[in-house]
Amino acid sequence: MVHEFRSQPIKGIYLCYEVFSTILVRFPLWIIINLPKTLRPGKSWSLKKAVMVRFVAHMGVITGRTDKLRHLGDHLSVLEGLDIKHVWVKPIPELLNDEITALAKAAHVDDVSIPGYWIDKKNTDIPIGAPPQPDETVVYSMHGGAYIRFSASPKDVIANISRGLLKHCDPVRRVFAIEYRLSTAAPDAPQHPFPAALIDALAGYVYLTEIVGFDPEKIVVEGDSAGGNLAHALTRYLVENQGLIPGLPHPPGALLLLSPWSDLSSSDDYPGSSLVKYQKIDYLAGAVSQYARKAFLGPLYPHDSPAALNRYISPASTNPQMPPVSFKGFPRTLIVSGAMEVLVTQIRVLHEKMKADMTEGDGPGQVRYYESPDSVHDFLVLMFHEPERTQTLRAIAKWLGD
Repeated sequence: MVHEFRSQPIKGIYLCYEVFSTILVRFPLWIIINLPKTLRPGKSWSLKKAVMVRFVAHMGVITGRTDKLRHLGDHLSVLEGLDIKHVWVKPIPELLNDEITALAKAAHVDDVSIPGYWIDKKNTDIPIGAPPQPDETVVYSMHGGAYIRFSASPKDVIANISRGLLKHCDPVRRVFAIEYRLSTAAPDAPQHPFPAALIDALAGYVYLTEIVGFDPEKIVVEGDSAGGNLAHALTRYLVENQGLIPGLPHPPGALLLLSPWSDLSSSDDYPGSSLVKYQKIDYLAGAVSQYARKAFLGPLYPHDSPAALNRYISPASTNPQMPPVSFKGFPRTLIVSGAMEVLVTQIRVLHEKMKADMTEGDGPGQVRYYESPDSVHDFLVLMFHEPERTQTLRAIAKWLGD
């Protein structure tokens, strides 16, 4: 079940139970179990890291049952604050091709304005939407959360990635994060399935190029987990429709995919795959991912149906019915994964597919792959996941500077 405890007073009672049982029972048990180094999932893991990964996994179970624990804003509202810089982005229906327009109509996806957030490098204060500075590179960020949770707000935990990039990547002075529409399914009212998020991501990209004035070559499209799926989809749309739609901006100069959810068809669900091997080590919750597929795919569900085998949704699928997927024309790309995450099998497939189509060497089509040892899914979000987090951010900075 998903969201079975979202209503009060059941939600409050359940959360009280979780607080006391986690402090008094789970934490002591996790510590005892992981005291011997030989019993920790990762050979290099500290006791703190082993316990905290279990805690993050359990928090995923809790929020799967209760929905969000606090409201940080969504596509309809913004959490106000002196340190929060936001802007409303207008829809761009004129830049949608016939394929996406038809999918949106079938899924009852309307044109709406959505918020976007600016995050500046520490100790700087750049005005909202200020024109690009000379040689400035901007990161256009799409947050993870299986298309059903989290926010682009700088108050959300996902913003740890943006702050990490700003700290380590000198050419990047600010990040723009788009608050794309989240998907829901039963027992909630179904809404905002694919291609809602893609349409919103395109609107944010047009805002950066046409309103703020960034040269596409100076934009790094970045996404983590489901946001990586969306970052790929946006880049694919820009590449495939270049020159076909008047006014459509050029593709970005670079693409950064962090633990990207690359195969919603689950063709990587077989004995020996990372989805099976690391399901008790990584923190992703199976029940939530099934709900996410149903919510995001909407009319295209079930996830292994021919309709769901879409190049925007499952580019790494190895399902025999999957049509060929091309990556020709994609910008230079860096793919990051954790060697112990449940998605690493499909991420490796994505890398191999991209490498087969993209020019190796120093050209703009180069694709690189960075796999962090002993690391779980989306570990750049987890501040305790050191030294892997800092090592990876430095590797990203080096890639940006090449």
